[in-house]
Amino acid sequence: MLEARGDSAEAKSALGDLCAAYYAPVFAFIRRNAPDEDSARDLTQEFFARLLARGGIAGVDPQRGRFRSFLLGAVKHFLGDMRDHDRRLKRGAGRPIESLDAETGASPGLQAPDLHAAAPDREFDHKWALTLLDLALAALAQEYKEAGKSAQFEALKPWLTGDSGNLSQAEAARQLDMNEGAVKVAIHRLRRRLRDAIKNEISHTVKDRADIDGEMRELLEALI
Repeated sequence: MLEARGDSAEAKSALGDLCAAYYAPVFAFIRRNAPDEDSARDLTQEFFARLLARGGIAGVDPQRGRFRSFLLGAVKHFLGDMRDHDRRLKRGAGRPIESLDAETGASPGLQAPDLHAAAPDREFDHKWALTLLDLALAALAQEYKEAGKSAQFEALKPWLTGDSGNLSQAEAARQLDMNEGAVKVAIHRLRRRLRDAIKNEISHTVKDRADIDGEMRELLEALI
């Protein structure tokens, strides 16, 4: 997250990577507040376009922690701005809204009015958790590929993603030419490596490494 602050080419590239990685949770939140999917996609594109054009996280206080919290506050503020814009257009003002300020300690971000705010917030966190899981799985797949163990990763991946219901470890052992005990150990190691990979992804979105375990707990709860 800190790499994405500032106006340098590297910062803009890092911010672009963050936006691409976390498109899904923002879209999920906006979809709960938009009349249809096409409108939600247009609003999501507009949100990220403004964020990228204005170096949207340059003013974020790194002492206040998580990129997840900033992004959720920013998208709520954006939706509030868009509603204000629509109301002004209906009154004939027509002046475009430029703000993308997120919540700060001194000035709370404008919350999008929503009678069911908790549900969109939970959807945002759920999509955020799935995004982190996908990023961690991709990193782990690359790690195993570089070690020449892609076949092992693909065979054991269902035990990471919860898709192993109809699979047997004995069959995986035969497929990998391993004994069943070795497969159990490999799955245990793979799960441990996945947890480490998720924590590594979280570390890119928090300022203080002490926040990683708390963020990990919250995101695991969001997957339930």
